[in-house]
Amino acid sequence: MTASALSIVIPTYNREVVLLDTLNALLSLMEAVHGQGSDRCELLLIDQTPKHEPATDARLSELAESGRLRWLRLPTPHLTGAMNCGLLEARGTLVLYLDDDIIPAPGLLNGHLQAHREHPEAWAVVGQVLQPGQRPEWHPHRPRGSTLWRDLDFAFNGTELAWIENVMAGNLSLKRERALAMGGFDERFPPPVASRFETEFAKRLVAAGGRIRFSPEASIHHLAAPSGGTRSRGSHLTSPSPRYGVGDCYYAMRCGRGWDRIWYLLRKPVREVLTRFHLRHPWWIPVKLVGEVRALLQALQLLAARPQLINHDTNQMGSASRSSSLDRTHR
Repeated sequence: MTASALSIVIPTYNREVVLLDTLNALLSLMEAVHGQGSDRCELLLIDQTPKHEPATDARLSELAESGRLRWLRLPTPHLTGAMNCGLLEARGTLVLYLDDDIIPAPGLLNGHLQAHREHPEAWAVVGQVLQPGQRPEWHPHRPRGSTLWRDLDFAFNGTELAWIENVMAGNLSLKRERALAMGGFDERFPPPVASRFETEFAKRLVAAGGRIRFSPEASIHHLAAPSGGTRSRGSHLTSPSPRYGVGDCYYAMRCGRGWDRIWYLLRKPVREVLTRFHLRHPWWIPVKLVGEVRALLQALQLLAARPQLINHDTNQMGSASRSSSLDRTHR
């Protein structure tokens, strides 16, 4: 088993052409990094897609058989379980999580590696994320509020270097051993959306004594592909399902205290319906509020159990990942 400086981990679900475009772009960046010296990279695909299109399957098989890609398959979609799987399977000292629908900037990989070299005290580095229609902009970083609220509104399209207390998991690198010691990501955050799971991870990292560096040089364009991923179940704006809000409620219950937590949970339903869409389509407001109530009740059930983390003593995954019967045939 060959060690790597950087393991690139991509959880994916129901993505086809955009996934292949993402992989091809990253493979080109990896070749450039390999040509610069000792920094070695590996690429892991944590695939939760039941069945790919023939062209996608053929290309992934080709990459896996040539050794350019480690293709690991999970039969049950579970975002935080897939991320923990990648953390355990990674051979690198650093693990870089990326979304499966991105255009990476030329300096993406070197940006993460350089940030970790310059700031060894950083347990995590989060890069710039440009959503559709966004451009890089300077935003002064003024952290305020309690732990629960701090940096929830951080602008990840910013250009200012900063120490922060929030992350986006679609462009996030971690010191692997530190992340394992923390237990990785909490698998209680239910799929398919698992909202706020990365923020809960960030708060837990800072509470454990770690620091998070925002490095805009490590940049991606997020394509926000309209199908696949967390968008496989329709729009959150018109759904009575709790799946879109339960993660946010669970985050507040885990990381908040006292009146701060209560205020967060009371504000949440109001915030969710104060949108342009609901102002123009007010008949959907009661439907959305039903989903918010259901999300709160489900989060209370999740809170009754302990967080579902990696067991550091045995390096085992939580039940969601253990029960997945990981297919290791494409390694």
